Amino acid sequence: MAKKPYGVNELREMFLSYFESKEHLRLPSFSLIPQNDASLLLINSGMAPMKPYFKGEVEPPRRRVCTCQKCIRTGDIENIGKTARHGTYFEMLGNFSFGDYFKREAIAWSWEFLTKVVGLEEDRLFPSIYENDEEAFEIWNKEIGIPAENIFRFGKKDNFWEHGSGPCGPCSEIYYDRGEKYGCGSPDCKVGCECDRFMEVWNNVFSQFDNDGQGNYTELVQKNIDTGMGLERLAVVCQDVNSLFDVDTVMNITNHVTAITGASYGQSTKTDVSLRVITDHIRASTFMIADGVQPTNEGRGYVLRRLLRRAARHGKLLGVNRPFLFEVVETVIRENESHYTYLRERADHIIRVVKTEEENFARTIDTGMRIFGEKLNQHKSAGVTVFSGEDAFLLADTYGFPVDLTVEMLEDEGMSLNMDKFIACREEQRVRAREARKALGDLGWAGIDLGLDTTPTNFVGYEMNNCEAKVLAVCVGEEVTGSITGGEQGIIVLDKTPFYAEMGGQSADFGVIIVGDSRFKVTGVQKDKGGKYLHSGVMRSGTIKTDDVVLASIDVERRKAIMRAHSATHLLQKALKSVLGDHVHQAGSLVEPDRLRFDFSHYSAVTAEELAKIDSIVQAAVLEGYDVDVREMPIEEAKKMGAMALFSEKYGDTVRVVNMGGYSIELCGGTHLDNTAKIGPFRIESEGSVASGVRRIEAITGKECLADMAKTHNLLYSAAAEFKVKPGELVDKIHAQIEEVKGLKKTIESFRAKETAGEVDRILFGAHDVGGLRVLTVNVPDADAGKLRQMGDTLRDKAANVVAVLSSVSGEKITFLAVCGKDANAKGVKAGDLVKHVCSICGGSGGGKPDSAMGGGKDPLKVDDALASVDNFVASKI
Repeated sequence: MAKKPYGVNELREMFLSYFESKEHLRLPSFSLIPQNDASLLLINSGMAPMKPYFKGEVEPPRRRVCTCQKCIRTGDIENIGKTARHGTYFEMLGNFSFGDYFKREAIAWSWEFLTKVVGLEEDRLFPSIYENDEEAFEIWNKEIGIPAENIFRFGKKDNFWEHGSGPCGPCSEIYYDRGEKYGCGSPDCKVGCECDRFMEVWNNVFSQFDNDGQGNYTELVQKNIDTGMGLERLAVVCQDVNSLFDVDTVMNITNHVTAITGASYGQSTKTDVSLRVITDHIRASTFMIADGVQPTNEGRGYVLRRLLRRAARHGKLLGVNRPFLFEVVETVIRENESHYTYLRERADHIIRVVKTEEENFARTIDTGMRIFGEKLNQHKSAGVTVFSGEDAFLLADTYGFPVDLTVEMLEDEGMSLNMDKFIACREEQRVRAREARKALGDLGWAGIDLGLDTTPTNFVGYEMNNCEAKVLAVCVGEEVTGSITGGEQGIIVLDKTPFYAEMGGQSADFGVIIVGDSRFKVTGVQKDKGGKYLHSGVMRSGTIKTDDVVLASIDVERRKAIMRAHSATHLLQKALKSVLGDHVHQAGSLVEPDRLRFDFSHYSAVTAEELAKIDSIVQAAVLEGYDVDVREMPIEEAKKMGAMALFSEKYGDTVRVVNMGGYSIELCGGTHLDNTAKIGPFRIESEGSVASGVRRIEAITGKECLADMAKTHNLLYSAAAEFKVKPGELVDKIHAQIEEVKGLKKTIESFRAKETAGEVDRILFGAHDVGGLRVLTVNVPDADAGKLRQMGDTLRDKAANVVAVLSSVSGEKITFLAVCGKDANAKGVKAGDLVKHVCSICGGSGGGKPDSAMGGGKDPLKVDDALASVDNFVASKI
């Protein structure tokens, strides 16, 4: 078959459908936020979410799967818009084998899809292999029939796939020759050339090894296939366009940007770069926000903030001095919602986040640009081409002007930044801050440092609810004060404590620290990097100072409620795996007094039947009364027991194992009950989506559940009393009331129909003849679209030669309905044409079928003119 200019959405579906025909399970794209993978800020490849499957840590839902994975890469952000190959956001098509098929099938299917399904020309496709991979060479040469001279061998840099830590191995890429018009003109131009002629469209990774991130490789338990094919790159080849930015769905976004900015694509290289940057960055930002990323000053939140601010700056370069990116979000959603349906559901949130960030940045950039301009002129006047690091630090520290933006703007001016000096200034400021606070060690709370050694706080809370302890440090506000008195808020650090610090999703213990009549109420506990427990709260009475020996006591009832929820969380995870499958793993949790929230990986909504089963399984485990055994042991022993662990956690040689009667076994540092029966009642309150591929369950336990049951009980009895029936009779009574209401509605509708019929007869009586047709126009006060349509249908049914235009005005809103009988249609008068005519007079539009059509207008003062024009319009059509 011949190559066709398939669209992005078509190609995505073609790929997924093809591999479904090869017995692959189609999985939805995972969230851009990595789940239990601390090595990545954002998902950057189709393989990244599959690591647990590749490494044999989790059982995949099927041995063969295929996906179209959303990806973000920002390592080459400066090249965005300048080349045909670089994009921050892209989609990666992938077919994966977890210990099932290997090189022979992977190569054959890649060739078949490209040549037989997509229709790419065989003589323009060139495979490459890892230099020592003779097996791949034999398959390409002997089985597929590619001449040896058309198979290119490359070294580890090009044909050994690895991206940070994780699964890796030799690969075989497929390049497409786009023709000389995309080449560099060199007679030596061939596969591997840096020009845009030979574009890689497919990469078969033969995943055999695991890279620990330190250059150490170990053989995987199972050999796997990881295919990566850039969806946009494939579209570039099929549509024969210059770059990723010229394919259909991306160009439609660019067209919206050009409409806002007034800039023309193809006008100049500089303009094109800005248009591409804006298009790419708002596309990436839309998907990041949809998956739960928020603009912040660190981590993935800073990536999002940088993308939005870069795009906003390029908007300024094109003359747009107002927030505008949020307007483009709608186009991004429209171009992608056929596959990513959740974008439409989250549209309002995405637009709000983008607009807020634009408005905040506008305030920052205006001041920063002015100061930058002044400093830039000073440098130019002095003939200096290296911008002062001190000035760049001033812009960043005082005016919040990002240093990466300073670097970009300097590049536009042909200048560079003294980055070494900038870094030195930043470090000097940090040193001054530490000196000013008399830094004594990392505290990690309110930016304060304490002068303590590195000995961790001795936590005795697993065995004790209270203990005597020595005060090591006291802070009030942002100062290390040595003492705290009545009414002050602050932190107390002890040498040992029964208070559990907030970590691992479990809320902190509350309670009191007492010495004599002095009382400090603890309302939060954090643990710093050095292992010190930081008790925050308010001094209720008296004074506590450094070196005091105090009594630290937790709120026992709160601790019990937290333990009920935490132990229930373990049972819930076990139930989820039992009902949904072993692919379920924890993606986050929050444990509060008698309330829990559990995020987990799953690719579809949990059905009502599945939820009921999960709820029932948890309650059965509670009633079973499993003894809870908690002990520390070597991690290898814990693994042999089958203990569940979090992929994102790094464990030491010794771990704490929570074993609930052999039913649920997990590595956990939290506090737990000694028997599951003490959890008491348990109920799932809600289930929903957090991000693509991540679901959330919220549930209540213990006293919270009892209180909710009592509330429901009281509500039931109150409702029964209102209906004057017993609670058991309430449902039947409600059904009877519903039927009664339905009957009353029918009676009302009958009266309305009779009223409408009478009104129609009066209207029809006033019709006048135009060429044998009964033409009438009337304005119906206070009529909604439903009433107009009912009147119109009645008029049309009563007279085959009727032509009627009905209007209704409500404030500034005008509604028109036109109806034409069969005889009128036969004479050439169509309701759709008629309604367009009257709507256009009022500045609106409309349309519909030949016998009935509706529309609207914007100028109420023109309604009479529109109705008066109907006779002439009808006469002109006869």
